[in-house]
Amino acid sequence: MRYLGLDLGSKTLGVAISDPTGLIASSYTIIRHNEEYDRLVDDVQTIVEEKKVEEIVLGMPKNMNNTIGPKGELSMQFKNKLEKKLNIPVHLVDERLTTKQANDLLIANDTSRKKRKQVIDSMAATIILQSFLDRRK
Repeated sequence: MRYLGLDLGSKTLGVAISDPTGLIASSYTIIRHNEEYDRLVDDVQTIVEEKKVEEIVLGMPKNMNNTIGPKGELSMQFKNKLEKKLNIPVHLVDERLTTKQANDLLIANDTSRKKRKQVIDSMAATIILQSFLDRRK
């Protein structure tokens, strides 16, 4: 089963994809948006159809005290749009600190600041998706 991992940011959507067996997550792409969420859903639909994705894992930003703020509300709305349009399950996964983890990993691999900025969201999506896949085992 193939999964798609998404990290919804204010300007970009980080995208990761699993291998066909659903065991390993890999960075896929970044989609830039200007809060045009309907267009973003169409872009995700294209990937889902091309890659034969069966389920989506969407990062759910929570505050450190486990409450849901405006970004979390936005993720829940985006989840509903995806489910309605694509008719496949969308799982919300706590994404606290995934961007920091991604940044730390890129720094450890000596990635330049400019390159980190370009790939940070897809790397965060990869961490979100891999954590979901690992918990399923």
